[in-house]
Amino acid sequence: MLIGVPTEIKNNEYRVGLVPSSVRELIANGHQVIVQDGAGAKIGFDNAAYEQVGASIVKSAADIYRLAEMIIKVKEPQLEECKLLREGQVLCAYLHLAPDPEQTKLLQQSGCIAIAYETVTDKHGGLPLLAPMSEVAGRMAIQAGANSLEIKNGGCGMLLGGVPGVAPAKVVVIGGGVVGTNSVRMAMGMGARVVVIDKSLERLYQLDLQFGSKITTIYSTTDSIERHVRSADLVIGAVLIPGGSAPKLVTRDMLKEMRPGSVIVDVSIDQGGCFETSRPTTHENPTYVLDGVVHYCVTNMPGGVPRTSTFALNNATLPFLLALANLGYKQAMRQDHHLLNGLNIYKGKLTHKAVAGALQQEYIPAEAIIQ
Repeated sequence: MLIGVPTEIKNNEYRVGLVPSSVRELIANGHQVIVQDGAGAKIGFDNAAYEQVGASIVKSAADIYRLAEMIIKVKEPQLEECKLLREGQVLCAYLHLAPDPEQTKLLQQSGCIAIAYETVTDKHGGLPLLAPMSEVAGRMAIQAGANSLEIKNGGCGMLLGGVPGVAPAKVVVIGGGVVGTNSVRMAMGMGARVVVIDKSLERLYQLDLQFGSKITTIYSTTDSIERHVRSADLVIGAVLIPGGSAPKLVTRDMLKEMRPGSVIVDVSIDQGGCFETSRPTTHENPTYVLDGVVHYCVTNMPGGVPRTSTFALNNATLPFLLALANLGYKQAMRQDHHLLNGLNIYKGKLTHKAVAGALQQEYIPAEAIIQ
């Protein structure tokens, strides 16, 4: 199979779909890999690093899309990239289609086979290709929140961990999954007072066993969210419905009750955000202030540490990419229903139930297509 790796063009996105070691593995399995000029340069992989393992360097994205049978990206294709996709071409990337009808429409029109990393599952009920980026984003959320609390960035001028004689900040984490757990760990490490809110008693029990009395676990209700958000200095939105739009758990009225200079970090923004006042931002302009509250809503948070993120991503995706290349996408999905769960669009049809529901389109089960 001829596999193409284009340069990412989203704002301040320097991750790359394949590192040289992954390219080497694919070539060892009998495949060809073409990489766009400079695709990995910002994270220490120049063209020579790819050529040394057998890849060919291609100048333009147009040539990558024209030649390759399978496209390996990181972030969702931008609108100009969507127009380069061909019928029957396999696309692998984080797509986050639920809040993005325009991208969805263009992918459908292209006739491609679009596999979303964020909906591939595993035998434990987890999301193995989303998890490494969630770990990164959860840890970055506390860094970003602490930075945003500084007075020069619009915050109230509070040090997250306080100092002797001065109380630390109160950090509220909504959602106890992978993002939330990593946020809790970082916030604890910086000395903050941490409250984690989740609707799963089992998950709260696990967090209590893991962190003990160093955190407070709260069952999620509208009342508990409102009460703890109102008194928080930093709120992390870490809510996920796989494939679907994030629920708006924090209303504007709740945020108005927060102290001016407080901060929210909406890690759920890729799926539309879990704060009513959230709108997508970039690493270039990461924050805005509304009702006195600093909002950090960067849609590709792990892109801020692209080298770490790229290695973490490749460790998770390589086995699935090898299966797709070695077996062909149909046979690979027939043999692995977890990979099949990653299929979001097949030649114009929406094949993930949560995505179709969010976009109010007809849902065609992937099992009915990949037979």
